[in-house]
Amino acid sequence: MNDSDLISVLIVEDDEDFQYLIRQTLEGETDMIPAGCCQTAEQALSLTEQLRPDVVLMDLALSGSPADGIEASRNIRLQTDAKLLLLSSYEDPDTVIHAAVRGLAHGYLFKSQFEGIVPTIRKTAAGMTPQQHMIRSLILSCLSPAEHTVFKMMLGEEVNLHSSPKTIANQKTMVLKKLDLPSQNALIHIFGR
Repeated sequence: MNDSDLISVLIVEDDEDFQYLIRQTLEGETDMIPAGCCQTAEQALSLTEQLRPDVVLMDLALSGSPADGIEASRNIRLQTDAKLLLLSSYEDPDTVIHAAVRGLAHGYLFKSQFEGIVPTIRKTAAGMTPQQHMIRSLILSCLSPAEHTVFKMMLGEEVNLHSSPKTIANQKTMVLKKLDLPSQNALIHIFGR
């Protein structure tokens, strides 16, 4: 297996012992390679752009605050092609689901279920997972049926709309506002693949 066939993983974790454990685990797999490690949100985006990993493992509570991991995840998703998995020591479903939705994550892992890290990375790298379908559905749940149709149109799907161009333009604006996305290009980047 050559390097281009390996799943490259960037580890973003501020606990050095846990970071080491992840790195050792990935190095023990024949189909994975740690692309790099870092401890801050700023380093995470910079290294993702530089190293172009297949998957980023993002600690949700960088520097003790879930907000850092969430916004770093969102920025990585909007600005790179990396798939993103949140790592969480929080096991409260509301906290983790909110973080995955806001962070536009492909999935999440509980640190207490470490044995699942390798298969989860593998499945995420391979394509759409049930967890990703669920997160995507939750992200889009804020859209009305009409907005959902416009969302599909924005992705380039054939839809049958009976609205005026002005109404469609307004609905496009509302879709981007509700999803907190800066442009139709960002929407296509996140949802179109």
